[in-house]
Amino acid sequence: MKVLLIEDEPGIARLIKRGMEDAGYSVEAAQDGATGLELAETNNYSIILLDLMLPHVDGWTICEELRRQRNRTPILMLTARDTIPDKIRGLDTGADDYLPKPFDFQELLARVRALLRRDKVNKVRVIRVADLEIDTAQHKVTRNGEVIGLSHREYELLEALAAHESQVLSREAIQERIWMNEESYSNTVDVYIRLLRKKIDAGHDIKLIHTVHGVGYTLRLPDSSSETMV
Repeated sequence: MKVLLIEDEPGIARLIKRGMEDAGYSVEAAQDGATGLELAETNNYSIILLDLMLPHVDGWTICEELRRQRNRTPILMLTARDTIPDKIRGLDTGADDYLPKPFDFQELLARVRALLRRDKVNKVRVIRVADLEIDTAQHKVTRNGEVIGLSHREYELLEALAAHESQVLSREAIQERIWMNEESYSNTVDVYIRLLRKKIDAGHDIKLIHTVHGVGYTLRLPDSSSETMV
């Protein structure tokens, strides 16, 4: 599998490249953001390892631009900037995971394997619930044949709910999967559920996103026998 490493610190880049190649990956490296973005735009990679603080073009801009171009290559951000706002900004621009420096190389390999497994599954999956269809390869969402535009975070939340159709996901489970369980932003899940309902359920007689009071949220066809669900 081919990996693109965008890292401007020569020592760190050398260690990561050697370790990844020892693990059986083919690695192409770029030492500045402009070169890294050009490589990502013109070549196919299985995964991108992306530093944030880069010369010429920073990692946030690279990630945002690739997602704007509908490039869905998994992106793992590697950075010494590990504050909560930095993590949120990275994930909001479209990164799939975030690993603060310094890190154990075995953890890096484990995260890479996890993202590659998820990407492999997503490329062949279309999730359907009633007239809602989620193409996980293209991150395309339609309901009753009409395309619905979602932000990266809204899409991640919807896919998580749809992948567990009829199961109730607690706020804590959603935070762990999507918001990295940051308690400082404990109301974020509720805010995004409201945003998602406006896009998915508004204007439709059948509502798919439901609140299970005191537990969490679920995506399913309504069950008239359940009095705790709205």
